[in-house]
Amino acid sequence: MHCVRRTMDQDVSAQLCLLACFILTVDLTLGLGSNQDMQFTFLLPAGSTECFYQTTMSNDSMEVEYQVIAGSGLDVGFALISPSGHRLVSDFRKSDGMHMVDPTEDGDYRLCFDNSFSKLSEKMVFFEARMEFVYQQLERSRQVQTVLRAFEARDRYLLEDNLWRVSFWSCLNLLVMLTVAVTQIYTLRRLFDDTKRTRT
Repeated sequence: MHCVRRTMDQDVSAQLCLLACFILTVDLTLGLGSNQDMQFTFLLPAGSTECFYQTTMSNDSMEVEYQVIAGSGLDVGFALISPSGHRLVSDFRKSDGMHMVDPTEDGDYRLCFDNSFSKLSEKMVFFEARMEFVYQQLERSRQVQTVLRAFEARDRYLLEDNLWRVSFWSCLNLLVMLTVAVTQIYTLRRLFDDTKRTRT
């Protein structure tokens, strides 16, 4: 019974390892072109801690996001340590998290993932560290969206103003048509009444 369970655990471990290698290969092929934006998927063994380093410049911004994507419990510990050695973030047994450092120090930030509380289950973890240039792009996108909203508000105002004008002139034309119709009916009746009187 124990042998069967051990074999099944080894199969699951091998499958997780193959999946990690595949995702890492895809990440290396597609994602790690710039050292400013780091994406990584790795296998965190049971009872161990793994640390990664992200180099930053002073007065930048850094966002770190992680998620446990496989493994029993789907939870890890996470710590973010500054170049000066201060622990900025400390998560315990969480499945995901997102943390922002603004401004950053000059040096290497340490991103540590802890699975020491789990003696049997290894975890597959994905994390991403985004730097300030992404936020500059997002800020530009926000500025463009603000300009587009201003154009949209102007166009809406023009449409509402034109709608009011169209409605006003439509009502005025309808009123004139009704007045003309009533006048014609009244004139025709008077004409027939005058014709009957002259015959009698």
